[in-house]
Amino acid sequence: MNTFAALIVIDGYLATARRTVRDRGGTGDAGSSTLELVIIVLGLIAVATVLVVAITAAVQRRVDQIT
Repeated sequence: MNTFAALIVIDGYLATARRTVRDRGGTGDAGSSTLELVIIVLGLIAVATVLVVAITAAVQRRVDQIT
């Protein structure tokens, strides 16, 4: 259940980042700043980490059922 909550929070952060980038598009600021790219990369790393933890926990649970 904690994994699902973490994915919802991360999805919210990504939606906010997308909206911010889209809103800045009309101000003549073309492209993303370095800080925005760093935040997006860290968000992707966080999503990957959550997925690895969830998959590892699921596999471990199945292995424990077998043994």
